[in-house]
Amino acid sequence: MSQGNSEAERSAARRDAAVRAAVEQGLIGPGEPVVGLLDVAGIRASARALREAFEEVAADGTPVLHAFAAKAASLVPVLRLLSEEGLGCEVASPGELALARAAGVPPSRTVLDSPAKTPAELREALALGIAVNADNPEELSRLDGLTRSAPTASPLGLRVNPQVGGGSIGALSTATKTSKFGVALRDEGAREWVVRAFADRPWLTRLHAHVGSQGMPLELMARGVRETYELAEEINRAVGRQQVDTVDIGGGLPVNFASDVADPTYRAYARLLAETVPGLFDGRYGLVTEFGRSLLAKHGTILARVEYAKSAGGRAIAVTHAGAQVAMRTVYAPQSWPLRVAAFDEKGLPKTGEPVPQDVAGPCCFAGDLIAENRTLPRLDAGDHAALLDTGAYYFSTHYAYNSLPRPGVYGFATTPDTVRFTPVRAPQSLPDLVTESGGDYATDLSELR
Repeated sequence: MSQGNSEAERSAARRDAAVRAAVEQGLIGPGEPVVGLLDVAGIRASARALREAFEEVAADGTPVLHAFAAKAASLVPVLRLLSEEGLGCEVASPGELALARAAGVPPSRTVLDSPAKTPAELREALALGIAVNADNPEELSRLDGLTRSAPTASPLGLRVNPQVGGGSIGALSTATKTSKFGVALRDEGAREWVVRAFADRPWLTRLHAHVGSQGMPLELMARGVRETYELAEEINRAVGRQQVDTVDIGGGLPVNFASDVADPTYRAYARLLAETVPGLFDGRYGLVTEFGRSLLAKHGTILARVEYAKSAGGRAIAVTHAGAQVAMRTVYAPQSWPLRVAAFDEKGLPKTGEPVPQDVAGPCCFAGDLIAENRTLPRLDAGDHAALLDTGAYYFSTHYAYNSLPRPGVYGFATTPDTVRFTPVRAPQSLPDLVTESGGDYATDLSELR
């Protein structure tokens, strides 16, 4: 048995134990019909695998910052756990920066990326000493003024788009010809402009590129990194010194949503990068990565109670409490974001029985609210549970407020041979909180306007 398969089996065993314990301990039931579960041991293992993969290929002493992309799991306890595992945080909004600060992530291990940073955001980052990657020439001009008016310890860089092409999911392909991100290097005069921009700004010391995410071939990602490295070399030759001292290669490692096996691995990607861009790892450049989905996806499960079982047109339908509100991408783009679904009985045990084709439907009031369509599973009955697997990344941080369905609670878990312990990560949203969020405190204000 390969090490990858062995770890996958251990992860699946921990998940199954957590599902049963969540039912037994009342984390899910008629009053709380959907819940999120996070495997703490799995998260720690992914963080360790990331660190070790780059340590194996980088020269001794190379400064490497693995900055977790906060958007993938914008939950303070998760950011804190990853920080304790040696990771930093990549943030792309004032809210994400506030979460990183609440988690105790040091400014020196925080990176601000966003295509639409306001002057206030930039001032805050510069005052804190947070690394900033400018997205475009106008933002770089804005930084010119801010750095003249107030000295900063922030490492400052420029995001470029190597325009190497897209992957199978267009919405996540950030290195296409017309991507909204970064300075498009193949546009006429752009590369020369970038070299001049660095020559004119001795304080500009980083290059950043993020080629894409889910659906991107590793070879295309490595090509984008190579082109970014070659630009860094060109800039340093032009200015006659090692001005660019750090290359931020982004993240984007795809996730296998077809089984429990983590594939591709960080080790495979790091080795491909070392073969494709050996000069990047010889110790002359510091490195920053911004992985998100690949660190968390395999370690999260959304567990939903089956409220009703019915049939239509000869097909079985399990009506559950997990739909577009927790899995918007899967519901609206099922070909790009299919999810595995596991069937558990009313006690939280893996369900047996003859598999039958069935739809696993959510609670939202539109016909397309389907997590899985015509999927072959042991028949789900009322009171059973449907588990949406590989949902540790994005599914807990992109709740969709359709039908005013409250955000479910999220719990981290740790297992021993005899017990499963849970700890809250995010409390279930109460109905009073939902009403407040939806303007309940201002119920009469519109009526009073004349």
